[in-house]
Amino acid sequence: MERFIGGEGRVVNKKQLAVNNYIQAEWLEVALPEDTQAEETGMLYLYPIDDQMFCLQLCFLQFEDDATKNASVVSLRFLPSFFEQYPPEALMANQPFRFDQTTEQQFSVCVIARGLLSQLQENAASTLFTRSLKQSETAIHLLRRALECITIPFTSCQVPACRFLAYESEREKINDARSILDNNTDQLITIRELARKVAMNECYLKKGFKALVGKTIHEYQQELKIVKARELLQTGKCTVTEVANILGYSSISHFSTAFKRITGMKPCELLA
Repeated sequence: MERFIGGEGRVVNKKQLAVNNYIQAEWLEVALPEDTQAEETGMLYLYPIDDQMFCLQLCFLQFEDDATKNASVVSLRFLPSFFEQYPPEALMANQPFRFDQTTEQQFSVCVIARGLLSQLQENAASTLFTRSLKQSETAIHLLRRALECITIPFTSCQVPACRFLAYESEREKINDARSILDNNTDQLITIRELARKVAMNECYLKKGFKALVGKTIHEYQQELKIVKARELLQTGKCTVTEVANILGYSSISHFSTAFKRITGMKPCELLA
């Protein structure tokens, strides 16, 4: 949180929110230095603790009034027990869990996130249990919003050729295309097929995908393949040759080159 508060920032008030035993929340009222730029932002920190075991922290910086330097820093910690609820393959198919690396990523705080942060402090529920349930639901929603934003926020994609992305309906088509690729890693889907499925011009789809996801469609498909390859190799039931054949690589050398480029290791290292 020092990244938000800065060395000169002063914590005025600190409040713990009792969410549940696998999500912890903290609310800090902060007085920032006079020269601080009033810019609301969010940070996601992922800390791999062990093989497929993670601790994740979300931090949100909000300003009470643009004319003042009074701000709040909301910190949400998702403990390893939270992620134990989900199959490892479900986590590893998404950023930032994909390659078990310590991650620090910035994202924009949208209108929906601001509303959720306000809900997090509400005490309208009749009992402590129902209040905890509501806060847990809100915290999980905030995590989902953050994960949806960490690729490349649209506000940072000032590409003249992608002005069509100013429309939410067009961004939804890009998100739909991404979901189709995520759910069909064992199939080769061409750009023409993908454009037809989401009812979008091929050129717009390619430019919009690159702007929002940060990768070309081909690069994204290759990354998904390597994620699937990693899962298959970790089971110990397939050889490198078998995995390369399953994923449609023309040769083991092409597969090994792609695998090392994306993961930084050779496929055989996962079999050791």
